[in-house]
Amino acid sequence: MNRQTGSLVALAAVVSFLLGLVAAGGRGSRQAEPLPVRPPADLTEPVHITGAATAPPAPVAIGGVDFAEVASRINAAVVNVDNASRGDGDRNRTFPPRYRRELGDDSSAPREGSGSGFIIDATGYILTNYHVVEGADRLTVTTGDGRSYQARVVGIDPAIDVALLDIDAPRPLPAAPLGRSATLRVGEWVCAIGNPLGYVHSVTVGVVSFLGRKVFDPSLDSLIQTDAAITFGNSGGPLINSRGEVVGMTTAISALASNIGFAIPIDQIVEMLPQLQENGRVARGYLGVGLTTLTPALHQALGTVPSAGALVQDVTAGTPADRAGLRAYDVIVGADGHAIASDEDLIRYISARMPGTVSSFDLWREGQRQTMAIKLTERPVDQISRGDAVTPGVRPVSGQEQGPLGLTVRALDQATATRLRIPESIQGVLVSRVDPAGPARQARIAESHVIVEINRTPIRSVADFHNAVARLQPGVAAAVLVYDRQSGHVILTVVPDASR
Repeated sequence: MNRQTGSLVALAAVVSFLLGLVAAGGRGSRQAEPLPVRPPADLTEPVHITGAATAPPAPVAIGGVDFAEVASRINAAVVNVDNASRGDGDRNRTFPPRYRRELGDDSSAPREGSGSGFIIDATGYILTNYHVVEGADRLTVTTGDGRSYQARVVGIDPAIDVALLDIDAPRPLPAAPLGRSATLRVGEWVCAIGNPLGYVHSVTVGVVSFLGRKVFDPSLDSLIQTDAAITFGNSGGPLINSRGEVVGMTTAISALASNIGFAIPIDQIVEMLPQLQENGRVARGYLGVGLTTLTPALHQALGTVPSAGALVQDVTAGTPADRAGLRAYDVIVGADGHAIASDEDLIRYISARMPGTVSSFDLWREGQRQTMAIKLTERPVDQISRGDAVTPGVRPVSGQEQGPLGLTVRALDQATATRLRIPESIQGVLVSRVDPAGPARQARIAESHVIVEINRTPIRSVADFHNAVARLQPGVAAAVLVYDRQSGHVILTVVPDASR
């Protein structure tokens, strides 16, 4: 790949990621088994250095933490998420500010780009951000050993920006151990691994700057803020503690600073995994109230209320809270026997309950304690701030005329060769169209390329091309020799689709 082509590829990757569009791969579903939460990796084993008479001095660890050792253990479980979108289905779409960037919002243009993810189960389950798989047509996962797989979306949770993917790997994959984000402390060292701007498996180190940050949805966000460098392409990658455990998933950065990034707590994600795996989506309980924490100042101002609890500020019409008779200035202090000390306590409790559950709430109203039974409904998803939903497991079908390589060709006549400045010595077929979400596009085959050989078989006509393609096996890489007038002859690897 020459310098100009490389620049175009990098730019395409950045543009796609910024708009948060990724393709969803497809294959048959396997029987679901509960995803395990893996114990922390043993980081106490000594490192043996061979091939030298005297071992070099050990590097000085940051804050006493050897992140070189941590990265070496986790890196294999971090994956690159390559994506492509045809764009045709999104012509009337307006992208939310979370995903729009300064490069514009051309919803009809094909896109491709890169994000990150991490393997959580040896059978092929992968976690990444929802905005990395939102609204596109093809998703390709590349593992640490360089193998690429077409993936499918198992489940999505737009509310907290999480997606569960699945790939069909021929052998067990290295999985990242999941830790507990509840044990994190401000000032604790963490590292992030991801693919910023396409620079795969980049490792950055920083500290936890804040816990419980609310950025997008005040009722659900409890984000980890860190100064470990995070940039476009890191989305979906792991945030790792000093013990080598994943404690978060990187999801966003501040537009106003270069050292403020955010990650979704792994505890919040793990709670949702069973629903993602079994149902493809997450259903949360919903009460329909606006809440605030009862601060000492509010307690003093309101007088006859308890010193702690969730203060009702507003009740949405037609919701369970409205039908049950909750009203402003009610202070909820308990739910099903669980003490409620703040609005966040109540939000977390209700969100963890299934729609249809009848919960008993203890509250104070005008100096009197009351108990109220309320049947929860399902929390609505904010389509404006989180984007439209994808159907898990479904991959849009492309035009069959483009074949398993996702391209069409035509004969290379003399007039076309002259116009495109293709030398007379070049024989082959001219690529006339490339599916923006097809295998050829993933392999960087472009319009006006000349296909000269496929698996070392010369291509002299359109018939030669179709005969060679018919012999290809789905999922098995093929070597395609193309002529690019800027780079000359280039050998590219294309993996034919099984679904075309």
